[in-house]
Amino acid sequence: MKQISFADAEYAGKRKQSRRERYLIEMDQVVPWEGLITLIEAHETKGEGGRPPYPLMAILRVRLMQNGFGYSDSAMEESLYEATILRHFAGLSLKRIPDETTILNFRRLLEKHDLAAGILSVINDDLGDRGLLLHHGTIVDASIIHAPSSTKNKEGKRDSEMHQTKKGNHYYFGMKAHIGMDADSSLEHSVLGTAANVAVVTQVDRLLHGEETHTAGDAGYTSVHKRPEHEGRIMIGSISARPNSYKKHGKKSLIGRVKRKIEYTKRRFRGLVKNTAQQVTLFALSNLWMARKQLMIAGEVRP
Repeated sequence: MKQISFADAEYAGKRKQSRRERYLIEMDQVVPWEGLITLIEAHETKGEGGRPPYPLMAILRVRLMQNGFGYSDSAMEESLYEATILRHFAGLSLKRIPDETTILNFRRLLEKHDLAAGILSVINDDLGDRGLLLHHGTIVDASIIHAPSSTKNKEGKRDSEMHQTKKGNHYYFGMKAHIGMDADSSLEHSVLGTAANVAVVTQVDRLLHGEETHTAGDAGYTSVHKRPEHEGRIMIGSISARPNSYKKHGKKSLIGRVKRKIEYTKRRFRGLVKNTAQQVTLFALSNLWMARKQLMIAGEVRP
């Protein structure tokens, strides 16, 4: 008998797909699973406490769902019990669901080895091999991610790695997500996380891949060409576009898209490392979501 697919199992007898179901069906087909498994397997040593009690593919799928839907560790565990579509996507059954500690430990493994950056790299390499990620130009952008400023918590303190900054006539407390976006495809290739008070011009060098023929950014980057690290980079002078020019030229902020689609507007953890890892993974998933139609039309269905 032919094995029933993830899509067939969930939609047998159904008339309508929810947005969450449609998202999982399409992502199941376009994520480069084999490349991600190879990346993570290299760091699953006995020194880390041995292999997890679940197949790596299953726990990786759980982690990507957790990122995509914004679940906490405990909420992810509960959702796996409650939603059949989530269990089917992960290849799990009600008889054996990973608890929140297992989910937490896998997240910490990824953070310890900076594997969020590796996930982004694997996905972008795959998109580049298929001609969907070009390297002609880079658009740089940044956005403030809010963090609670209250000290009414267990420690009685604000997050020491988050800081206050002024934007316009308002003050914000939190961090900044800095991105480098491919100017042709609008797919993201670089992500950095800093405290909110870090000037955007100081991070541009870390966002460029070095093969650009042109760059662009909003008015916050107009003085970047004066910085010593950009000496000899003629194309840096093109960073002067104002935000409204993005829309005029058909470009939209990837940070804004992630905020709208995944509702990521507030910091979810304490500290820059954890939050940056979260952001990098979200941008990697956003790249796949943007490119999914081209991949699926081309018949690039993943094993």
